[in-house]
Amino acid sequence: MEPLADSLVRTEFTPGTTYLNTASTGLLPARAVAAMRHAVESVAQGAPADMFADVEASRASFARLMGVPARRVAAGASVAVYTGLIAASLPPGAEVLTAEQDFSSVVTPFHVRQDLKVRTVPLERIAESVRPGTDLVAVSAAQSADGRLVDLPALREAARTHGARTYVDMSQAAGWLPMDVAADGYDFVASVAFKWLLCPRGVAFLIVPDDLGGLSPVFAGWVAGEEPWESCYGPVEELAHSARRFDESPSLFSYAGARHSLALLEELGVAAIGAHDLALADRFRTGLADLGHTPVPSPGSPIVSVPNLGHRQPTLSTAGIEVSNRAGNLRAAFHLYNTEENVDHLLNALST
Repeated sequence: MEPLADSLVRTEFTPGTTYLNTASTGLLPARAVAAMRHAVESVAQGAPADMFADVEASRASFARLMGVPARRVAAGASVAVYTGLIAASLPPGAEVLTAEQDFSSVVTPFHVRQDLKVRTVPLERIAESVRPGTDLVAVSAAQSADGRLVDLPALREAARTHGARTYVDMSQAAGWLPMDVAADGYDFVASVAFKWLLCPRGVAFLIVPDDLGGLSPVFAGWVAGEEPWESCYGPVEELAHSARRFDESPSLFSYAGARHSLALLEELGVAAIGAHDLALADRFRTGLADLGHTPVPSPGSPIVSVPNLGHRQPTLSTAGIEVSNRAGNLRAAFHLYNTEENVDHLLNALST
């Protein structure tokens, strides 16, 4: 990173461990922690801050990061809820194409609807498996288990060719992978924000098409009204004309911090963050090869998963190095607050 950006990162993040576990939970920047503390104290003192303004600021910031107007962004708390929203809106008999072993929140709601035709293929074959009659392709941009990336351009072209809609989960990619959703033409894009977007838990977003994608606002409450404060009693008479009709009642303390986390990402730039993350991941891959280990192939991803080393996770944690054990694999994830020294610390620990 540029020296100025590096100085900013060191100001915002002061972890007490060698933290290489962003694929599980991202660290909170100091500015987000301070904002949440202020919000909590304002309620304790009987003068609650206007945290609904934080929701709107977060929505707008996420929209800019993803290259869409804010009117296309719904604010909620869970990818599973938004997958359920999409699943509930499909007609009986619709075919949904998914990837093998994708994250459960991305696929389970489609399986729960037993009147849908869910087809599952290996991730590497998902673009070529789109066919006439495929209604929706649902897939994570980066796989949680091992960091493998889907070929998004190929998927987009295949979907266009066969008239299928796309649903892309960016939970393991938003924050390091530059995206222009409007230009690229993806239909639905969801993401939790507590990983690479560095927000508190309780924040998630859904991007819908300009025409709202034919979704039925099945969980609409008062916040889904065009005039929320006039929609508190009885059925909402006028739903929001934008994606806000798909808002969940927000976890306000989380959004109080989220607006500042997202602003930091905008300040640093996703492209610069991604380049930093990938350089560290490549350094780790090179070091693994020197140690005789072969990670799961995941080129272009900051997530590196090493077979047969997952059992080392508890010992590494005791030594102050935080990684994950996923299905027996050791998973390391590199983000903007990590350094070359962090990579080398993990490699040195694995060499013993």
